[in-house]
Parts: sequence; C-alpha cells; structure tokens
Amino acid sequence: MPASTLQRNRCGKSRFRREARAGNSVDEFELIDRFFDRKEKSAGVKLGIGDDGAVLEPSPGFDQVQVVDTMIAGVHFPPDTNPADIAFRAVAVNLSDIAAMGARPRWMTLALTLNNNSEQWLQSFAAGLYEAADPHKLALVGGDTTRADKVTVTVTITGEVERDAALLRSGARVGDTIYVTGTVGDAAAGLALLQGSAHDAFLVSRFLRPPARIATGRALVGKAHAAIDLSDGLAGDLKKMLTASGVGARVEIEKLPLSKAICEQFDDEERKHLALTGGDDYELCFTALPDAVADVPGITAIGEVCDSSNLRFYLHGDIVTVDDSGYRHFQ
Repeated sequence: MPASTLQRNRCGKSRFRREARAGNSVDEFELIDRFFDRKEKSAGVKLGIGDDGAVLEPSPGFDQVQVVDTMIAGVHFPPDTNPADIAFRAVAVNLSDIAAMGARPRWMTLALTLNNNSEQWLQSFAAGLYEAADPHKLALVGGDTTRADKVTVTVTITGEVERDAALLRSGARVGDTIYVTGTVGDAAAGLALLQGSAHDAFLVSRFLRPPARIATGRALVGKAHAAIDLSDGLAGDLKKMLTASGVGARVEIEKLPLSKAICEQFDDEERKHLALTGGDDYELCFTALPDAVADVPGITAIGEVCDSSNLRFYLHGDIVTVDDSGYRHFQ
C-alpha cells in the first residue's frame, strides 16, 4: 500500500495534517480553519489548534480522566446518516464515559477520516460536533484528518474529577441498590426502526443523539459506589460492573424504566429484549445506598447487589434467562 494512503495517526496532536489528494473540494488547512478552529480562548487551553501539540492546564486538586471512542460507517451508524448526527453521536458517546466516571469534560481531539469533504457535509458535521460540545464547555484542541473509503470518527475527551473521587466499576457493595438513569432500550429500538420501514422521532433521536448524563454523574460523586455507562446493553454492562466488584445481583425486570414510545412501537417481549440487551443507550447504571441518592433526579431502582457471583433476572418473582453477551467486535 502506498505510504501516501496509509499514514501514521499522530494521536493527541493539535495540528491537522495535510493529505494532498486530487479532487478534494476543500483544502485540509482550509477545512480546519473554516469548520473547526473557532479561534476563541477556552478555559485551561494555553495553546490549541495550530501547533504540534495542545498545551493544557489541569485544575489543581483534580485527577484527569481520558476516554476515546471510534465510530465507523456501516458498523456504528448507517452510512447515509446525517453528518450532524454522526458528529453529535461521536461526542455524546465519549461524554457518557466521562459521566460514568463522575467527571466534568474539558477538552477533546478529533481524528476524522473522510470519503467526501464537500463543504456542505463538513458544515453539517461541524455544527453537530459543537452542538454536542457547547453545553458542556468542551473545547476542540486538536486532531487529525485522513481520507479513506469509509467515514471514521474518533473522539478523545479529557475530563477531570476531584482527586481520588472518580466513580469506578469496581466499588459495588453487597446491599447496594442498583439504579439506571432515563429509560432503557430506546436506542436499540431507534436503530431497528431506522433499518426498517417504521419510524418514531423520539426513538430514532435516542440512537442518533443520546443524552450525556454529565450532571447526574457529577451528582453521584461521593454518593455512588460503582458506575458504568450502558453502551453494550444493560445485562452485559451490569455484568461487567459486578464482575469488577466481585459481587452478584438481583434485577427485577418489571422495574425497568421504559419510554412511552418503546411501549407503543414494540410488543412486551420485544421491548423487554431491547431494554435488557439493546446497546447504545448511554444511560448510567450505578449502585448506591438509597438514602445517599434520594435527591438525585431521573433515576430508577431496578435491583439489589447480592453476596454471590451470579447476576439473576426476575420477572414477577420468576427467574428469567437473559443473554447478557452484548455486542462484541472481532466475533
């Protein structure tokens, strides 16, 4: 493969490198200058886009939290997805990891692989990127652009949380109540509708533009014992948290919070399956003592942490078998 086609990704650099190719409708330096470099000064950014690296100033007394996620057309989103929705989702899934750690987001970098760099596509993508980032005062401080057959978006976010206060997967305790934020199963339901002939604006938006539960994550610092975000399905992600904590759990399926839209669009068996195993909700699942989180809004108790190694699901008192494998790459 020619060296000009496969280039080493300079991860973390604040300079977007030029990839000279015939037929590009927008020069790469012009691309960054027009669509991504806002020029204004952001808090904690001594030097942002335009040099070999960003120079950032962390807050005293805080630990840094670093997260990264890659989305590929045809794998993580339909290839014909609106570019604004692609960008929004790429930021939101990383914000969800930040939220699960109880952190606040500060800075992000973007590695963008394009198969079409038309002005209209880029303008829409940039608008979606900042629509997701701006409510959280999240600054773009660098990245990389390349060209290939498939659109690929990698976002890295740096956040920070009070020293030694990060929420981890490994802290669940026997006797804790298990909670989830929002409603579950909506994103998988929305994707199913996108791939079929039916449509529901709420469910589709839950897949394309998942909410970032930053405020809830921050409210859980010092209150929750363990947390995880729901990317691969409630059953699978809860099992990851329980395994990390060395405990088991009992979950009451009838207590799962379901949206009105999913109840209207899917029958009882379908919505239970979506709620338990559907991915991409990016809600938070956490464990805590009820008194500690009584003032945290938008959460639902769904079960209890137990002194065992098993995760058991019950429906009206009867044990139910649930496939908790979740989505796996390379299988």
